[in-house]
Amino acid sequence: MIPARVIEAKRDGRTLDPGLLEDFLRAYLRGEVPDYQMAAFLMAAYLRGLDEVETDVFVRCMLESGSTLDLTELPGPKVDKHSTGGVGDKVSLALAPLVAALGVFVPMIAGRGLGHTGGTLDKLEAIPGFQTDLSPTRFKQVLREVGCAIMGQTAEIAPLDRRLYALRDVIGTVSSMPLIAASIMSKKLAEGLDGLLLDVKVGSGAFIPAEDDARVLAERMVTIGAGHGLRTVALMTAMDRPLGSAVGVGLETAEAIDCLRGEGPSDLRELVLVEAAEMACLADPDLTVEDARGRAEAALSSGAGLEKLARLVEAQGGDVDVVEDPSSLRTAPERRDVVAATGGVVLEVRPRPLGEAVVALGGGRLLMHQPVDPRVGFVLSVVPGDEVTVGDALGVVHARNADEAETATRVLREAVRIGDRGEHPVLRALVSGRIGGAAG
Repeated sequence: MIPARVIEAKRDGRTLDPGLLEDFLRAYLRGEVPDYQMAAFLMAAYLRGLDEVETDVFVRCMLESGSTLDLTELPGPKVDKHSTGGVGDKVSLALAPLVAALGVFVPMIAGRGLGHTGGTLDKLEAIPGFQTDLSPTRFKQVLREVGCAIMGQTAEIAPLDRRLYALRDVIGTVSSMPLIAASIMSKKLAEGLDGLLLDVKVGSGAFIPAEDDARVLAERMVTIGAGHGLRTVALMTAMDRPLGSAVGVGLETAEAIDCLRGEGPSDLRELVLVEAAEMACLADPDLTVEDARGRAEAALSSGAGLEKLARLVEAQGGDVDVVEDPSSLRTAPERRDVVAATGGVVLEVRPRPLGEAVVALGGGRLLMHQPVDPRVGFVLSVVPGDEVTVGDALGVVHARNADEAETATRVLREAVRIGDRGEHPVLRALVSGRIGGAAG
């Protein structure tokens, strides 16, 4: 196997022999193919695509590059959720403990920020002391004790995906559907799950903005899951505006905690409840979605989900006081109120410019191993459809210094498009589609 010939073949749009592609990927894992050649291949695959057979080779090589979790000792169903990533998407932080409160084990292998979106691991690490670098043994201990556990990929679990994930983030190949599908499903298949819920974002702030393309991605992942005997359901959810109000690592963590306290934005609460009900149905196929939704609402209103989060934070070394007072995560040294310069109706809150601005503020990565500043970001005061007058609040910028705050202020003003009164925004439904087995 000559790496350059493999790259050239994909560059020229040829379908690779499965054995040749497997040899190439395994050689990269052994260090025999350098990052620069893998980067070239990933760009060629991004431009030319991967067919289903090639994608399956990626899934298999990623999965077999490490060990899988044996969770058969746990006395109950194991169900996880994964999002394709969106601006302001902090659902997993509230969802995992809420579903655990329903008696479902939630083993979650999560990722870091990718492109213009924040990662679950980065958001959890905004909590002082929170450890996401767990051994499989410790991960299973936390899962058994708490009912949920969240960690990143380790040297033992899907190490090939871990390396490719970090490389894709910095070379502009994040939005490749086959690579997204292979990355997500290899991690999830390594978890020893009974069921998997996929949240596939659609809209201008998603990695796959177009409805038809996102549906293809969702169907491909559901098919991969079914092919490995894993009950898998995908929801198509809105990313034509930020989810919730907070955009930025620590700010989103605080908002997820607010959600479990019965506070926070209504769209975040609704999506958490919808997904909790889906996960409960995956755990118990005889359960109706209405009953599952009722149980999730009861666990949220009773504080059972918040209690699970506190136990999770404590078990993974974090400061539990943050669960009691999430305002401690809102500590940027420079804050700037941004107000409307014109009156009218908010027609759009564009998510992608806000996500990209968070990265520029230091809340995301431009280099593979760059640290993330959890303090920076935006807290929005408006949603599409709101009427505003001159001087009304659009949001608050959280930044490291005055210069960055000034730049972020301009971004926020441009992201909020205000039209004439009488105009109406055109928005996607929060949940616009469902792919997989029928709900109970």
